[in-house]
Amino acid sequence: MNTAELAATAHAMVTKNRGLLAADESTSTILKRFNTIKLESTEEHRRTYREMLFTTPGASEFISGVILYDETIRQKTKDGVPFPTYLSQHNMVPGIKVDTGAKPLAAFPGETITEGLDGLRERLAEYYKLGARFAKWRAVIDIGAGIPSGYAIDANAGALARYAALCQEASIVPIVEPEVLMDGDHPIERCEEVTNVVLESVFAHLNAARIVLEGMVLKPNMVIAGKKSAKKSSPEQVAEATVRTLKRHVPAAVPGIAFLSGGQSPAEATLHLSLMNAAGPLPWPLTFSYGRALQDNALKAWGGSQAGFAAGQKQLFIRAKLNGLAAGGAYTSALESSAA
Repeated sequence: MNTAELAATAHAMVTKNRGLLAADESTSTILKRFNTIKLESTEEHRRTYREMLFTTPGASEFISGVILYDETIRQKTKDGVPFPTYLSQHNMVPGIKVDTGAKPLAAFPGETITEGLDGLRERLAEYYKLGARFAKWRAVIDIGAGIPSGYAIDANAGALARYAALCQEASIVPIVEPEVLMDGDHPIERCEEVTNVVLESVFAHLNAARIVLEGMVLKPNMVIAGKKSAKKSSPEQVAEATVRTLKRHVPAAVPGIAFLSGGQSPAEATLHLSLMNAAGPLPWPLTFSYGRALQDNALKAWGGSQAGFAAGQKQLFIRAKLNGLAAGGAYTSALESSAA
């Protein structure tokens, strides 16, 4: 383990006014995205799409790192430059998704456990050689009738800690992602309650596993009402509840927090992030690690054609810039129309 390298990489991932682009969609997930633009999901189409994103002029001003998928980390630009090399050359840290997905948790209906620990040590060694300097593992916690159970929370927290330890052993920064889903009909108060319990368990397991907190990045959900809730949360409520929850459980030693968007619209995710950063001094930088919230407009503008390449890049740049402003607390909703 190289603790100095881990800390340097973690800080580079959360530098001021910059955040992460999550481009780690699995083959099945990107198929769904491509279906929205009626594009066949071939390896070449996937490669071209990722190249469109990664080579966006000026992107590195606001994007500090990119989370890749196993296929993508092995692909190259049309000029033959491996994607991890290209990203590093343009001041963006290459990362890699290493979990193999959330699977049903035996004996606990409606709950899941994320798998992928088997063989992870060897995969991390290979990914490091391919250029990855951070990794991502997503645990999924659903809210519903009688769930989440304490067992499911602890099982996922334990897996996150084991993953993080293997990453740090390989001198790879672990992104620790415990996502409390916003799919249900629960109010914001219930989300806050569950997120508190989840973060308490996660950091207890990280400490028990001897994780170097200075060499990790947390990727949590925002505290928000479920999509089906009759009682919607205001942006100010989301910001206040999220900051309150993080202050209770996230040690100041953690270099930074990069939020997932979790199904929020691009504008909602950007506004919530900005309000948190505008609230005053915090123990850690708050930034973004968005997938759809950065990519959706770019995907539609690109449309799968060479003619839409530049238009797709323009849309990615706009969303990256707006989120860069949000990471500094300087975004307002009025900027949406002026940036288009």
